[in-house]
Amino acid sequence: MKKIIFSFLLTAFVSIAYAQKPTLKKSLNSDSGVNVSNTQDSTKSKRSNTNKSEKQKAIISEYLIISSTRDTTYLDTTLSINKEYKYNYLRRDNFGLMPFANVGQTYNSLTYNFDNTNQLPGFGARSKHFNYLNADDVNYYHAPTPLTELYFKTAFTQGQQLDAFFTTNTSRQFNLSIGYKGLRSLGFYQNSLSSSGNLRITASYKTKNKRYVLNTHFTSQDILNQENGGLKDDNIAFFESGDPDFDDRGVLEVNFEDAENLLLGKRFYLNHSYDLVQAKDSVSSNKIQLAHVMTLEDKIYTYDQTTANTDYFGDSFQTSNIKDRTELEQFTNQLQLNYSNSTLGNIQFNATHNNYNYGYNKIVLLDQNVIPNRLKGDVLSVGAKYNKQYKGFNLRGDAGLNVSGDFDGNYISGTASYLLNKDLKVSANINHNSVAPNFNTLLFQSSYKNYNWRNQFDNIKTQQLVFKVQSNKYANLTLGLNTINDYVYFAKNDEDGVKAFQSTNPITYLKVKLQKEIRYKNIALDNTILYQNVKDDSNVLNVPQIVTRNTLYYSNHIFKKAMFLQTGVIFNYFSAYNMDAYDPLIAEFYTQNNQELGGFPRLDFFVNAKIRQTRVYLKAEHFNALFSDPTYYSAPNQPFRDFAIRFGLVWNFFL
Repeated sequence: MKKIIFSFLLTAFVSIAYAQKPTLKKSLNSDSGVNVSNTQDSTKSKRSNTNKSEKQKAIISEYLIISSTRDTTYLDTTLSINKEYKYNYLRRDNFGLMPFANVGQTYNSLTYNFDNTNQLPGFGARSKHFNYLNADDVNYYHAPTPLTELYFKTAFTQGQQLDAFFTTNTSRQFNLSIGYKGLRSLGFYQNSLSSSGNLRITASYKTKNKRYVLNTHFTSQDILNQENGGLKDDNIAFFESGDPDFDDRGVLEVNFEDAENLLLGKRFYLNHSYDLVQAKDSVSSNKIQLAHVMTLEDKIYTYDQTTANTDYFGDSFQTSNIKDRTELEQFTNQLQLNYSNSTLGNIQFNATHNNYNYGYNKIVLLDQNVIPNRLKGDVLSVGAKYNKQYKGFNLRGDAGLNVSGDFDGNYISGTASYLLNKDLKVSANINHNSVAPNFNTLLFQSSYKNYNWRNQFDNIKTQQLVFKVQSNKYANLTLGLNTINDYVYFAKNDEDGVKAFQSTNPITYLKVKLQKEIRYKNIALDNTILYQNVKDDSNVLNVPQIVTRNTLYYSNHIFKKAMFLQTGVIFNYFSAYNMDAYDPLIAEFYTQNNQELGGFPRLDFFVNAKIRQTRVYLKAEHFNALFSDPTYYSAPNQPFRDFAIRFGLVWNFFL
C-alpha cells in the first residue's frame, strides 16, 4: 500500500502543479454538447462573468459527470420512479437481487449476466462485492461551482447509512472530488451487524487545448459483516409459526454468534492520454492519441471466528481463534493507440501487462496432499476496439487475447444498433468469452479442513446473443440467449462440505425482459417482467422462471408547484425455485437442489417529494408481512426482512 499512497500523492502533486494558473472568471463551458435540462432542474448558484457586476445562473447541464470511458452526462436532480428504484444501499436499481434481512448484508442473485470481457480470474468472495466499487464504477466531474450531495437513509436498529460527496473545479482545467459512503446497522437477528465504508478521491485535469487529459482516483473500502449462518433448523418452525413470542427476532437461535467476515480493498487508478495529432475539426480531420491506463489494487478477505464450529463447517485444525486470510495484489498497465477518422471511425490497439499475486503465507499438508500457498505470475495480452457511427447506425467491436502467462483467456464482442426514429432503437450484440474461474475456486486455504483445495479447472466458456428494442412509446424488450460450457460453481457435499466443482454438461440460459410504463394523466403503472429458462442436465444454475416488479403510482405538483409529489405501491415477486444457499466462510453462494423457496409477494408503499434540490423519501417496506404468513426467505435458513418504515433524503448544494 506504500506504493499506492506514494503514486497517488505524486500524481496529485504533478496535477496540482499543472493546475495552478489564474482562475478565469468566465463561466465553465460544457465540453459534451449535452442539451440543457428544463428550468425546474436549474440551480440558483451564481458565478462571476468577465464583468464582475454581471451575474448569471449556473445551469444544471454544466455539472458534468464523466465515466471511466469518458462518456459524459450531467447531474440530474429530478424526482422520478427510477430514482425511487435507486434509493437504496447500492445506489442503483437492484431489480433481480434479493436482499438479506439486514441492510448491508449480501444479496441472492435472481438473474445472471454473462456479458463478460474479463481475461483473468476474479478474486472471489463474490457475496462481498455487491457494494464494492470497481474502477469502472468511479466517475469524474466538471463543475462550474462547488457541488455537494448528501444521501441519508435509516437502517435497522442502532445505525444509519450516509453517502456524502463534494466536488469543485479549482480552474477550468482541474477538478477534485471526494466522497464517502458509510453504513452501520445492527439488524434484528443475533450476530448480524453490518458495517461498511467506501472512500473515493478523484482528480481530473486537461490542458487548455485539451491535448492532454488525465483522470485518476484512489479508493479505500471495507465491508464487514457479522455472520450467524442463518437460523438453526429447529428454529425454522418458530419463525414460520407467526407466534407473537417470536416477533422479537433476537430470540431465535442462529447457528453461531462469534463469526465475521471482512473485505478490504485499496486501489490507485490512473488514466491519461495525449493527442499526438489533434483533429482540426469534427468533420474531416484525423486524430491520433496515445493513452496509458494503470491500476494498482490490493484486496484482503478475512474470516474470523472465536470458537471452531465443527457441526457446521466440519473438522478444524484448531479449536479456537479461527483467522482465515486471503490476499490478492494486482498491478496492471495498458498502453493504447487510438486513431479517429470521420470516414473510418474510431480504432484502438492496446497491449496490457498484468502482474498478479494471490494466496496465503503458508502451505497446507492435508491427507498427504500439499495445498500450495501462491498463484502468482505475469500475463501479457493484446486487444483492439472499433466504433463507427453513421447516421442512424452504430457499430462497436471489442476483442482481447492473452498471448503469454499461466492463464489463457480471450474474448470478442460486437454490437450493431440502428435508430429507426427518435423513439425506436434496435440493437444486437454477440459476445464470446473464455476465462479461468475465480482464484478462490482454484486455490483456497482455511483453518477448517474441508475448505482447503487446489483445483485445475478448464476455462469457463460463454457465448451470448442479445437483441434489444428500446421505445418509450411501445416498450423496452431484451432477449438474451446464453450458452455456458465448463461452468464452475460451489456445491455442498454432506461429507466434504462446500467445494468448487466444474460442470461437464453445457448450459443453455434464455432471458426475456420486458419493461413498459403505462400512463394516464397523473397516474402511471410501471412494469418490469423477466422470464428465464435454463436447460441444464446437472441442475447447477438455478434461477426463478418469473421475476416481476410492478409499480402503481401518482405524481403531481402541489402547493402551487412548490413541491413535486410521488406516491404509490411497489409489487415485487419471483416464482419458487431451488434458491442458492449462502456460505459465510468463503462468502459465496452455492447450488442446492433440496429446497424450493420464493413464491411470495413483497409490497412496499412509498411517499416521495422534491422541494427545490432536495428529494425526500418515506417507505413502508414489506407491509404485507403484517397480514401474511412468515414464509419469506432470502436463502435457505436466511429469513427476509419484516415490515419496517424507513425514510431519508438526497440533498444537493450548489455554491
